[in-house]
Amino acid sequence: MRYRTEPSFPHGTAEKTAVLLINLGTPDAPTAKAVKPYLKEFLSDTRVVEIPRAIWWLILNGIILNTRPKKSAAKYASIWTAEGSPLKVHTAKQASLLQQQLRAQTGNNELVVEYAMRYGNPSVASMLDKLKAQNCTRILLLPMYPQYAGSAGASALDAAYATLLQTRNMPAIRALRSFHDDPGYIKAVAQGIRDYWTLHGIPDKLVMSFHGVPKFTLDKGDPYHCECLKTGRLIAEELALPKDQYEITFQSRFGRAEWIKPYTSATLIQLGKQKTRRVDVVCPGFVADCLETLEEIAQEGRDEFLHAGGGEYHYIPCLNERPEWISALGQIARDNLHGWLKQPDTIQLEQSRLRALEKGAVK
Repeated sequence: MRYRTEPSFPHGTAEKTAVLLINLGTPDAPTAKAVKPYLKEFLSDTRVVEIPRAIWWLILNGIILNTRPKKSAAKYASIWTAEGSPLKVHTAKQASLLQQQLRAQTGNNELVVEYAMRYGNPSVASMLDKLKAQNCTRILLLPMYPQYAGSAGASALDAAYATLLQTRNMPAIRALRSFHDDPGYIKAVAQGIRDYWTLHGIPDKLVMSFHGVPKFTLDKGDPYHCECLKTGRLIAEELALPKDQYEITFQSRFGRAEWIKPYTSATLIQLGKQKTRRVDVVCPGFVADCLETLEEIAQEGRDEFLHAGGGEYHYIPCLNERPEWISALGQIARDNLHGWLKQPDTIQLEQSRLRALEKGAVK
């Protein structure tokens, strides 16, 4: 096996602790040229598409990658901002705010928070290399998916573990599985909804839309469906909503196979046909606005509801940089960093450096 190159190490350097936020990813630009390699990486993940490789290779390379990039690029272009991809912009800001908060709360100014994307840039491998170069010997992997799914959180960790397999000098690793029922996360989502309603009034129906997965994954033991239902129930309880005032649905269906139901699209069309006066949609499974929320829900969902005869349609933004969410994320991180936040002893570090030089170390 060929190992990754180890960074230079000056003796007497303090060991650091890091948190690596891992989100789904985004193309580098809203163009077919940029979308194609991103889609290829995403759809080549065996956790995402569980079709025999030979068959899927023909479908992916013969059909999908020749037709879908242009269509997807147009969708990305509709939500792209002057700063770039919304998902990347929000995730970068979340990492920066989390680092500020953790340093302030722990008194550890050497604590590092970075972010990576499972697909696209910055890659998980490149960010692990960056953290190692800063002498981060303890790294908390924090997938930014509240609900666990093999195709999401597990895949994010796969990317990290694959890099570690090629690492000669491994850091200590901890990994968060999910936080679907974390009290701080639930309260942050609920407060975002509550604040929106304070400004815009209360709807007849709140739709909580989660990303969908194929139904067979549930049948084979993936807990994602159950964790989404629990998240939705807890948010409804926090808002004191009666059962007839909210729906839990699943979006982003792909292909002909059956996915977990009810489908968000079908639900919005049905609510439109029922002449529902107003529907609000929120996406608790996403902690940052992205293509799936800003285009699929805020734009396509609106069109489906209105064309079916519905009244008002409102999309409630994701958590993004809401203070309640950054606070909750900080608590989640601290709970998983227990014992890793000790301050370095500068005197011991200098003594260590001098002993290493005496033994022939270059630096």
